Amino acid sequence: MDSESLSPFTDFCYLFLSIILEGAPFILLGTLISGFIDAYLPPGLIDRWLPKNKPLAVIFSGLLGFVFPVCECAVVPVIRRLIRKGLPVSCAITYMLSAPIINPIVVISTMKAFDSSIGQFSLRQAEITDAMGPGFMTASRLMIAFLVTVGVGLIILKFRPGAILKPTVLPKKNGDGGHGHSHDAELGKLDRLALAMRTTMRDFMETAMYFTIGVAITAVFKAYVTDDLIILFNQSEVTGIGLMMILAFVLSLCSTSDAFIAANFPVPQSAKLAFLVFGPMMDVKLVFMYLSVFRSRFVTLLALSIFIAIGVLSYIWIRL
Repeated sequence: MDSESLSPFTDFCYLFLSIILEGAPFILLGTLISGFIDAYLPPGLIDRWLPKNKPLAVIFSGLLGFVFPVCECAVVPVIRRLIRKGLPVSCAITYMLSAPIINPIVVISTMKAFDSSIGQFSLRQAEITDAMGPGFMTASRLMIAFLVTVGVGLIILKFRPGAILKPTVLPKKNGDGGHGHSHDAELGKLDRLALAMRTTMRDFMETAMYFTIGVAITAVFKAYVTDDLIILFNQSEVTGIGLMMILAFVLSLCSTSDAFIAANFPVPQSAKLAFLVFGPMMDVKLVFMYLSVFRSRFVTLLALSIFIAIGVLSYIWIRL
């Protein structure tokens, strides 16, 4: 096939469909979990599992991904349903940001990526990669993610849920109407299953709409921006950290595979860390999915805050 026949528009169509097909099963999984949470999980049950001390509950939430590993495509509908079931917003957001990174699947993929990769672009980078090793990079990714997500959760303790969440996501009080969680005890098995399927369908349609918009933007970037331009903008450490986070935001890679991209990028290790931590917390598709749950001002503030926090921590961490 003539290489000229592969136009940027052809690349766009291929990338768009491939990302949709890759992400849709995870969204379906997330919305299925969301539906069954709505139908079968008693209100406040998760809250009762967490420590009574609020800061300790946030810290515990940052580690829930090891027990309930969820990728970034699936976590938004899950936390939306958990919030409506009574999970504190601070704990829900901490889990939402940490679970795509702090989980066993990502640990294995990150170890493998940095174990099989030695910096190909310069002798100095190869020496640094060898000195740090896959264990250091994996542990650094987990630790920075934990510090940032727990820090965000502790700050959110100071805010009212109404200032963060959209009105439709706020937990229902008893007697507020809605679908009637007060009637949960009266539902039979078939009724609960039907409620789970209705919730799944509603959440899937809404989440998939935002996901599709984000994927379209991602495919445009991948199809029309060349690798040479990306490499050119990643030559110095400080610039590399910022540009790698921007790149992670636009590329919207899955957290289970992004380490294989970062490991071979011609940037310092600090920039790779920033890429690996920021991407699963904030990317194009996630912004649109977050907007289905949170107020736009909160999403903007969250993006800027974690961008700065991850950049600073990644820069300092390598020097410790």
